[in-house]
Amino acid sequence: MSTTSPRTVVFVCTGNYYRSRFSEHLFNALAEQRQLNWRATSRGLKTWMADGCGPISRSTVERLAERGIHLNGNFRYPISLTEADLEDAHLVVALKEAEHRDMMAEQFPAWEDRIEYWHVDDIDCATPDDALPVCETHVEALIERLAGNGGY
Repeated sequence: MSTTSPRTVVFVCTGNYYRSRFSEHLFNALAEQRQLNWRATSRGLKTWMADGCGPISRSTVERLAERGIHLNGNFRYPISLTEADLEDAHLVVALKEAEHRDMMAEQFPAWEDRIEYWHVDDIDCATPDDALPVCETHVEALIERLAGNGGY
């Protein structure tokens, strides 16, 4: 791996409790396995929606464990997206365009068209058993793209 600072991808969802956190941890594990000089973090656009839920979704922790990624109690609470997060990132991915494009336009209008959007449903539209495998597919494809220097 390079000794230069890693490039950063920020995964963004609504509460920073479920989908973006899963993507962050999966990405970091896969990037390390592939010795990619990339590191992920995650943020939320409306983290208050996860207030009272705890630090991270149980479904996220369980699905990561099934993949051999153990957080060992190393949990943090959701963090809100900031302008600095956007400026410091090499890539920003919002997990569901239909959900997050309007939030980006409202909160960070200069960034609405500068980030990548996926389509991973939230709990209101899909169960974790349905949504997290979609996250996996997207994260794995992103890792492959970055490993091949796909424009980054």
